[in-house]
Amino acid sequence: MKTFAAIAVLSLAAAGAAGAAEQYVPGLGEFMSATQVRHAKLWFAGDAKNWELAAFELDEIKEGLEDAAKLHPTHDGIAVAQLIKANLDAPLSALAKAIGEKDRSGFRRAFDALTAGCNACHTAAAHAFIRIERPARPPVSNQDFAPRGN
Repeated sequence: MKTFAAIAVLSLAAAGAAGAAEQYVPGLGEFMSATQVRHAKLWFAGDAKNWELAAFELDEIKEGLEDAAKLHPTHDGIAVAQLIKANLDAPLSALAKAIGEKDRSGFRRAFDALTAGCNACHTAAAHAFIRIERPARPPVSNQDFAPRGN
């Protein structure tokens, strides 16, 4: 009987924890902060010609923006999903092309277009005070951005 009671208590605790986890939805700011880190990592990967890492970071940015648009299609009356689509779809596609072609100069142009798109989005959302630029230093000190030989 004690074993049954213990299992029942653990099951209820697990169900409660799972229910609490399912209720959490990251805020738009959390998505944007993660995107900012990915943006910087994307820059250092592409600048180092680590095309595999650049493709990975680009995919992570796309996934995060898709989730942000899905979970926060509007925020404080701003059409976030529409702004993301209008300002970022073309630069994200250009980045994917440059990465696929291993074109460093094309990557730099597309990255700058993405950065401009981020800033246009912020301006349109009345957040022009959030200004993104090419990073000067890696956002993390424990990652090597150089490509690995195969």
